[in-house]
Amino acid sequence: MRTVDSIIKSATVFYKTLSEDSNGRFRSWEYCYKCFHDARNNPDADVDYLCLHLAFYLASWGMYRGSSFLLQKDYKVHKKVVKEILKPQYDCLFGIKCSKFRDEEVFNLMMELYRFIENYYGEVRDSVKEVDVKSNPSSVLVTKVLMGTLGCVPAYDRYFIEGVKSKKVAAGRFGKNSILSLVDFYEQNESDLEKARRGLKVCGLSYPQMKLLDMGFWQIGFDLDQDKGLKKAD
Repeated sequence: MRTVDSIIKSATVFYKTLSEDSNGRFRSWEYCYKCFHDARNNPDADVDYLCLHLAFYLASWGMYRGSSFLLQKDYKVHKKVVKEILKPQYDCLFGIKCSKFRDEEVFNLMMELYRFIENYYGEVRDSVKEVDVKSNPSSVLVTKVLMGTLGCVPAYDRYFIEGVKSKKVAAGRFGKNSILSLVDFYEQNESDLEKARRGLKVCGLSYPQMKLLDMGFWQIGFDLDQDKGLKKAD
């Protein structure tokens, strides 16, 4: 099977599973993404409401486990990140087409936002642990925030990384080379991927291109781990 066919098949399986459960935990991405879409067009957006959606989405996707520093904070801890994401300068990142990342200014803007989120949660983590931790917060957390609020990059969690590495499409570590390799893959297979993406909707919105890749590689990584007994998502 061609790699692109494998991605489409896996993404379709993921979407079908999600669609069949009206209260499934993975729907929290849909609700979060839709709320942030609406907020970008609303000068009076309810930041508190958006914080709740972001917190629950992150919890649904494993970021509030017992060892997480976020578990020690209420949902309002996300307020500074939410306010930053809502700034008009980031409008170009919402549901972005993969090809737009070839524009260096756009890519650098995304990385500026990435570093803002990374630095902020680093400060929160240090305050919880009461120590200056040398390493940065994981790219898993930061990319999940970006995926949930803007749909602009895949969430680089365990299953996505295993999936993308198994298909040799991109590096398993978040960064410019990995993102541009995903862009290359999407452009090389755009006709097939766009045909599949047209059937993926969230509250009237089309799934962004990066979400299609996110789902496809995540499902592949998840399936690869089934024989190891790893049933829970990152």
